[in-house]
Amino acid sequence: MESGAWVDTTPARRILLKELIDAYLESVAMKRGSATEVARLRRFKEDLGHLRLEGVTPAVILDWRETRRLAVSPGTVAREMGVLGSVFTWARKERLLPIPHNPVQAVSKPAVNDARERRLVLDEETRLLEAMEDRSALHRGLRRTGHYRVGSRQPHLRPIFLLALETAMRQGELLTLQWKHVDLEARTVHLPRTKNGESRTVPLSRAAVSIFASLGQEVSAMREMEGKVFGLTADALKKAWSRALRRARATYEEECLRNGSRPDQRLTNLRFHDLRHEAASRLANKLPNLIELAAVTGHKDLRMLKRYYHPKASELALKLD
Repeated sequence: MESGAWVDTTPARRILLKELIDAYLESVAMKRGSATEVARLRRFKEDLGHLRLEGVTPAVILDWRETRRLAVSPGTVAREMGVLGSVFTWARKERLLPIPHNPVQAVSKPAVNDARERRLVLDEETRLLEAMEDRSALHRGLRRTGHYRVGSRQPHLRPIFLLALETAMRQGELLTLQWKHVDLEARTVHLPRTKNGESRTVPLSRAAVSIFASLGQEVSAMREMEGKVFGLTADALKKAWSRALRRARATYEEECLRNGSRPDQRLTNLRFHDLRHEAASRLANKLPNLIELAAVTGHKDLRMLKRYYHPKASELALKLD
């Protein structure tokens, strides 16, 4: 005790894991707007929430990992373990709870090689934009002429899609973005808290500024510009995105049927998060410096950015002159 090596672990014997998770959700996860992170933590509340913190040992985590692997993919297990590890790190650094060690870090995560390289191909962007328009159909029966609608009825889907491509911002960052953090004169958007826990200021292209300006005009016509830029939840965006993707694919398949051609795999296996990869790849052509690119995308590990930077040897040779 005199040397300072002794630590009072009484709080770890009193606090339940579910109580710690609830505190983390209220302080961190909910503010980020990550529905996925919240869902993963609720899984731990169901499986291990009854345990006190001192009872959440590496052996318990290892047993949970092996059981969980029987139900889901290794990638899912690894991501879930990562979220729980963040909770313990937060508890030790931000709440200063006397937890001797992070039990999750003592257990290896399942080997995963699920890095996605999906990008928009061919006319996918054009077809998706058409599927996101809200307009009345020209036919579909006399009684429904002019009344049957095709396209998305979610007005924010199209601007969110375009901004994701222009800024490389994550879904959660777009959905939690507030007007007070948008500065069109400086052409920047400030994100007070991001996925990695740090703030960042995103530069805006002229196209992105135009999108925000048009949104601002619509909002100011009805009320003062305050609060969130987009008034929809992660679940609403997920549903609107899935519907637009299905409409675009269906339209494409109908055209192939009329033309007597065989449809390829375009507009399939495309997730909203793939837009971040697409945007980063496009930005890499404008910002070949990885440090500058990381400042825009928010990547802390430059190794992750190498996936978006594919210079040709002939281009590099010109820089050596």
